[in-house]
Amino acid sequence: QVQLVESGGGLVQAGGSLRISCAASGSVFRINAMGWYRQAPGKQRELVATITSDGTTNYADSVKGRFTISRDNAKKTGYLQMNSLKPEDTAVYYCNAMVVNTLYWGQGTQVTVSS
Repeated sequence: QVQLVESGGGLVQAGGSLRISCAASGSVFRINAMGWYRQAPGKQRELVATITSDGTTNYADSVKGRFTISRDNAKKTGYLQMNSLKPEDTAVYYCNAMVVNTLYWGQGTQVTVSS
């Protein structure tokens, strides 16, 4: 079994930064891909960023230039560095990881950006 636990969310002022983490535990020997998704009130879940095993990244247009996804394979942890945060970034952020061809999700961490 694999568990993903997000951390690092919280309240931040507009223009500020946060780094959220996604730590994988359990039967994790390789992570093929990781991603971050978010869901804001009244909005569907959306892709924020993904990173493949070879380091290829992709970002939603709304966060390009502001967010950076990364991964530490030794720590089995993914990160999302969020800079220049905007109120519209307020959402529950979910980590996603593909482990042995099975998709896992974390329970989410709340990110709130105040004006």
